[in-house]
Amino acid sequence: MRLNKYYLAAFSAFFIWGFFSLALKPLHNYPSLDILFYRVFFSVTTMLLINLCFRKKVLKKDWNQFKKMTAKQKRSVIVLTLGGGVFLSSNWFVFIYVMNHISVKAASLAYLICPILTTILAFFILKEKLSKWQWFAVMISVFSCVLLSLNHFEDIFYSLITAATYAMYIISQRKNSEIDKFLVLTIQLVFTALILIPFYPNYSGALPTESLFYGCLSVIVVCFTIIPLFLNLYALQGINSSAVGIMIYINPIIGFLIAIFYYKEQVTALQLFSYFLILVSIVVFNEELIFARKLKMAPSEIEGLK
Repeated sequence: MRLNKYYLAAFSAFFIWGFFSLALKPLHNYPSLDILFYRVFFSVTTMLLINLCFRKKVLKKDWNQFKKMTAKQKRSVIVLTLGGGVFLSSNWFVFIYVMNHISVKAASLAYLICPILTTILAFFILKEKLSKWQWFAVMISVFSCVLLSLNHFEDIFYSLITAATYAMYIISQRKNSEIDKFLVLTIQLVFTALILIPFYPNYSGALPTESLFYGCLSVIVVCFTIIPLFLNLYALQGINSSAVGIMIYINPIIGFLIAIFYYKEQVTALQLFSYFLILVSIVVFNEELIFARKLKMAPSEIEGLK
């Protein structure tokens, strides 16, 4: 079934992000904002070079396509693309703030709240339909997050803000399908860089000189920024925001396993049970795909997949 490649793209994006700590941990002595600045600036430089050197035909094709659009279509593309850049840069800013000034648990909890928030917002904003099994999966997710937030209710507020920015990014890009996804991502990162530049002189530290910093940053830019973000946008072409949102759980599950088996961090029985419930919710949410049940689609939807 053709939809499988979109599920695979979404799964791959969040699977890759699950290993982010392996590249980020060696840079723990560097200020978080410096990592953010250079991550964005290097990503923009890399993507601009790729577009200008290898994708000139795509750029010309999309520019000609954009010129043929109606004024309403042009406005929609511009608003969704730049709006996505705002949500993406906001998410990175807020995540750094929560990580440094609130707590690591609040930042981690955001990744667990985000799929629930994405599913609910997509239901109300995009009118995406959910089956009774998918709603059941959402309820399981809510229960697991409540268990993980016990005795840490103050973290929920900050986690909700972090989760909401990324949830809105996913939802906004679901409708942004008029131009090439790699170009969309390039424009969004350029826009994010323009937002960050005014803050760079006052909030950046000394220019890093160690090869470790630039080596890890190269891995972060290519493997944990450009590739998964592109896969994320690509997945939204073929599956709805709720399905992509629920895949976010793959990220903290892998991070949780790395924390246990690689970094040897201590975990409680309650945490183990909560993460197990999250894994169950992913299976339940995608039960039609996993168990190869026949998807019920309208004739128009079937025609659109040809």
